Parts: sequence; structure tokens; C-alpha cells
Amino acid sequence: MDVILMERVESLGQMGDVVKVKTGYARNYLLPKGKAMRATEENRKQFDSRRVHLEAANLERRSEAQAIAGKVNGITVVLVRQAGEAGQLYGSVSARDIADAVSGAGVAVSRPQIRLDRPIKTLGLHEVRVSLHPEVVVSVVVNVARSEDEAELQAKTGRALIYREGAEEAGAADDQAEESPEDVADEAGEDEQPAAS
Repeated sequence: MDVILMERVESLGQMGDVVKVKTGYARNYLLPKGKAMRATEENRKQFDSRRVHLEAANLERRSEAQAIAGKVNGITVVLVRQAGEAGQLYGSVSARDIADAVSGAGVAVSRPQIRLDRPIKTLGLHEVRVSLHPEVVVSVVVNVARSEDEAELQAKTGRALIYREGAEEAGAADDQAEESPEDVADEAGEDEQPAAS
């Protein structure tokens, strides 16, 4: 089906472009959302007569989005979730969770504005895109941790805190390495001098 784009649509084209899309995509998404209209002769004439008005409205919305982008770009939001020792979440972090957290940080965004390819299912720092306008996309950092303290440590180190099997044995080996060889020998009762040959 051929449609005329009423605004820029990512991976399709700019406002005014006539593009061919699948019928279901047009009927279920583009047409109901007002992002496109069928490419008939009547609609093309109607679009051409309204083009100046549509471009002016788009420019105004884009400038508002760019003003908000300065506040949103690069902010970090913390989401506390339960997780296993390997860092796998019991559940996931969805676009709605991220939208609520960003809105709680002082900038109102909605779930459809969050560009999340798949739900977040692990602890750590995750960069997520936020589309404030079809032409203005910023990124936020989502810090998923088990607690607020852990989130602070993750933010400082830049990586997730994951407990691995054998970490306790490794810690014991590190403690032994800190002792001097003389201390180890004294503890073992081997402080006798070797016989000279």
C-alpha cells in the first residue's frame, strides 16, 4: 500500500514522502496514529495545500523537544529489582518502568517514547533511547541494581556487581597472599634454620 507520510517516521522517510508499506502496518499503525494517509490523488492535493502548516507545526514541536532534550540527555535513573547471584533479574524492566522513572526524575515522557528493543533482564547500566520527537532522540542510562547502595557502586565502577561461584575461595587466597612468607612459616612451625651443608 502506498502512503504519504505526515511526519518523519524512522526507517521509512521524511514528511511528504510517498512510501510503499505493508497493508497491516499502514492500517494498524500509520493511519490510526495520523502518521500517514493513503496516497490517493485527492489526499496528495490535500497534503500539498496543508504542507506549509504541517511543516510549521512540526518545526515548533521539534524546537520544544530540543529544549527538553537538554534536560533528559544523559540522565541516570535507578531501578531497584530483585536478582539472582549471577545478575539475572526475577522478572524484567519494561519501557513502562523506564518511562515512570524518567518522569519521576522531573521530565514527563510516555511509554511509546521509550525505544527499548527488548526488556532488560540483567543487573547493570543500560543505555536506552528516548524519542522526544521523530527527529529528536536522546539517551538515558538505566541503572538496575538490587539496592540503592549497589546502584551507587555500579555507577562508580561502570559495571554490574555480580557474585560468582568461588569468590569466597578467591578472597581467602587473596588474604593469604597479603601475609609475608615469614608469617606463614611461623604459623606452620617451620622456623628452624636449615642445616648448612
